Amino acid sequence: MKTYDVIVVGSGSGGEIVDAAVSQGLTVAWVDKGPLGGTCLNVGCIPSKILIHPADRIMEIREAKKLGITAEITDIDFKALMQRVKRPIQESHEAMKQGISQIENLTYFNDIGVFTKDYTIMVAGREITAEKIFLGSGARPFIPPIKGLEAIPYLTNENVFELEEKPKEMIIIGGGYIAVEFAHFFSAIGTKVTIFQRADRLIPGVEPEISDLLKKQFEKRMKIYLNTEVQEAHQQGTMVTVRGRADDSGKEITTSAEKIFVAAGRQSNADLLKVQNTGVKTDVRGYIQVNDYLETSKKNIWAFGDAIGKAMFKHVANEEAAIVWRNAFHEKKTKMDYHAIPYAIFTYPEIAAVGLTESEAKKHHQILVGKAQYADVAKGDAMMENDGFTKAIIEKQTGKILGFHIIGPSASILIQEVINVMALEGNIAFLSHGMHIHPALPELILRTLGNLNEVS
Repeated sequence: MKTYDVIVVGSGSGGEIVDAAVSQGLTVAWVDKGPLGGTCLNVGCIPSKILIHPADRIMEIREAKKLGITAEITDIDFKALMQRVKRPIQESHEAMKQGISQIENLTYFNDIGVFTKDYTIMVAGREITAEKIFLGSGARPFIPPIKGLEAIPYLTNENVFELEEKPKEMIIIGGGYIAVEFAHFFSAIGTKVTIFQRADRLIPGVEPEISDLLKKQFEKRMKIYLNTEVQEAHQQGTMVTVRGRADDSGKEITTSAEKIFVAAGRQSNADLLKVQNTGVKTDVRGYIQVNDYLETSKKNIWAFGDAIGKAMFKHVANEEAAIVWRNAFHEKKTKMDYHAIPYAIFTYPEIAAVGLTESEAKKHHQILVGKAQYADVAKGDAMMENDGFTKAIIEKQTGKILGFHIIGPSASILIQEVINVMALEGNIAFLSHGMHIHPALPELILRTLGNLNEVS
């Protein structure tokens, strides 16, 4: 058995811990089934946004007529779009492999590791152990138990980038972040998209008004079935047929498409690691349980990122990785703070949010709520942006910002000043003290705060 100072499982944000450990001269075993870089680089944020950027441009061209511009899209080169996805991933892989080969105190195991006993992992036919172990083992697509699905070559976020031809039709099972982003992309390039969502709205975690507007805009270019459980799927020739049942009416819905895309949620990889063999507990969903300091139930084992299933975003995983490294080597422990976690959903229209929703805030606070339309400010009006809006949730007594939500152009950029203020525990005065350029979209933030009203 080989003993190391540190074992890191996972090559996504686990790379942050590896960098820190080798820079301090520690011996490190890095265990990852691959590909290097984790979900974000290979099958998540990076490749999906490379596809979504041209999809946004397509939609802007289609909507240009409202501005008095008549434009035509003569060709969409699907193969070129998919090829462009691969280049930055390959370049990153090459750079990481070269870096690994030059570090003497680092051993990389490109395989699935399995705990065999306390602090001991079997990987690539060898047993390894360490004084400190960091689990960033991630998650994978959850595949629902739909009759016949296992016999169909379905797509997920992990293999969709291997497509070489644009599907004529696509059925998407799911209505969360991944589902709506890929629905936007494929619909924009001309695929006929149908969404089956078992919940009563798209992206259930966002504000209801935002979900409603997204559905309204999506229904202009795709078919959406809410409250509908997919029960069966089968393939006949080149077509896949899906049968679903509406929960509210019991009505059966049958539709066919060339491809089926499963985006029904995520599943922890902790089961692949068999973490129970080292005394690490998981929750009912299979995610690794941690305390406020990201410590697992086993001393000197920490977990972070998608492995713990809290806020499954790359920027959060990077922050969690920094916290676990600090807590592993410093006596004074630091808690992971989730109160101002931001996120963006790159649909069209774009969505961004930070903090609590209105319903969450009401449970423990007296609140004020403010809303503003994009068209309420000069720049939004000039853009003829008549649907997008912002929403602020403020603590009544203190003016503290509890949450902020945006749907519309540049949402992920507009929200950053709110994120910064919330991170500093600031109130609405922090935002109003800085001048806002006129006419520019950030005036939306001030307009929203100027419309605060008490809610029961």
